[in-house]
Amino acid sequence: MDPKSGFNSLTKTFRSLRPPVHLPQEHTFISAPEFVFSLRTKLLWPDDSVALIDPVTGQQISYSEFARRTKSLAAYLQKVIKLSKNDTAFILSPNSLQLPILYFSLLSLGVIISPANPLATESEIYRQVQLSKPVIAFAASSTVHKLPKLKHRTVLIDSPEFESIMMNSRHEFDDVEVRQSYLAAIMYSSGTTGRVKGVMLTHRNFIAQVSGFCATGQKRKSPTVVLFTMPYFHVVGFFNVLKSVALSETVVVLERFDLKKMLKAIEEFRVTHIVLAPPVVVALSKGAPLANDTITAFTARFPTVLLLQAYGLTESTGGIFRTEGPEESIHWGSGGRLSAGYEAKIVDPETREALPPYQNGELWIRGPSIMKGYVGDEDATSSTFLPDGWMRTGDLCYIDDDGFLFVVDRLKELIKYKGYQVAPAELEQLLISHPEIIDAAVIPYPDKEAGQVPMAFVVRRPQSTLKEEEIMLFVAKQVAPQKKIRRLALIDSIPKNAAGKILRKELITKVAPPPGTPSRL
Repeated sequence: MDPKSGFNSLTKTFRSLRPPVHLPQEHTFISAPEFVFSLRTKLLWPDDSVALIDPVTGQQISYSEFARRTKSLAAYLQKVIKLSKNDTAFILSPNSLQLPILYFSLLSLGVIISPANPLATESEIYRQVQLSKPVIAFAASSTVHKLPKLKHRTVLIDSPEFESIMMNSRHEFDDVEVRQSYLAAIMYSSGTTGRVKGVMLTHRNFIAQVSGFCATGQKRKSPTVVLFTMPYFHVVGFFNVLKSVALSETVVVLERFDLKKMLKAIEEFRVTHIVLAPPVVVALSKGAPLANDTITAFTARFPTVLLLQAYGLTESTGGIFRTEGPEESIHWGSGGRLSAGYEAKIVDPETREALPPYQNGELWIRGPSIMKGYVGDEDATSSTFLPDGWMRTGDLCYIDDDGFLFVVDRLKELIKYKGYQVAPAELEQLLISHPEIIDAAVIPYPDKEAGQVPMAFVVRRPQSTLKEEEIMLFVAKQVAPQKKIRRLALIDSIPKNAAGKILRKELITKVAPPPGTPSRL
């Protein structure tokens, strides 16, 4: 095995070079909340240290109060509502201090959490409810009207009643034995290329993720103060609910991203770490989503800030490649090195041959945080998993000689122009490098002669007079002929999901031409 990249030339597999992580034995009864609380006790931080802060109201919740509220709420849900193991709870709410407490309470009961985007439409929510089959829903006053009737009445988590329950339920909680193999969450894949799928994640999946993160975390003399802008319905948000307790972090919770509120909170609460989606980094600097231009601009503006990246999927319970520390952070544009306990392959999509470093192919991964499968969708599960446990990611990537991962594009999103493969992400990064362009997206546009041609959607800076022809020429001067932008539309904003991924299917639907329409070549 290559000591720099972790590549085994015999098996054609990349292995993690991180120090090993020790997980509980698989048969041990332990829930994700029990596990992270056990990690927190090893840190010896006082119970009166702050767990959660609402930067708008100034409300703060200590770790002792967090534990008390969690137990009180769990007792109420257990004794009054009668929730039990393997029930599913649907959650539709923006970020709030109540959500981490609710997550811990439900997980300690063995209840499966199914969180959804509060901005989702009623039809999208209906599809998600059909997948996860919840018996109860928890919502905010602003979202409750979107929910269908379930077995139990919907609980409003921003109501005085809910606050009262968390403070004192007047019931005793009976401990529940939760196997690590039990489902902890059904989370929804972004659906950028098709119908939404319900990703089944177990308690052990989250335990493995938290263990790996905590094993490599830096030791501090005082608790970390994290500003959290990612939504809790996203896998990164869900994971951070658990990770923050394990590391005894103080978490400043923003209901939704707001640049001014974020900057004010950083100063007021002396934030040490921020969890951001790529579009927020773009907003703080200007450039392509975490491409070299963005990182250059960001580090120029914030020279004392360490920018660390990670690669992961909902299906892998979050990050499985990550950069750690100053030395690794200089590998700009990389998703980092493989985390402890994981294996990876780069596979030729056509021949299924495993490839060496620096060769582009589909990334396959295997490890302890890989999902159980897609709920109610055996076809999607079987097409994603190989019999020997490998999971296909659908991402076109390569790994360099030092073991760093670089994502080229989504395989399904590659544009097929006269037999050539064109990566939209490459053209998007080039477009956003133009000083008068603040965002861009590229999609395949059907063409009778070429099969598909690249079409760009461009957002210009305010007051810019940049013309379509100038943009197309700017790209044409820097790329091979097959990569030229052959159609272009100027728009006000690029549709994206909560994680910052471009919703290409919305753009494709918007401009779908009649069959046989020629492009403007």
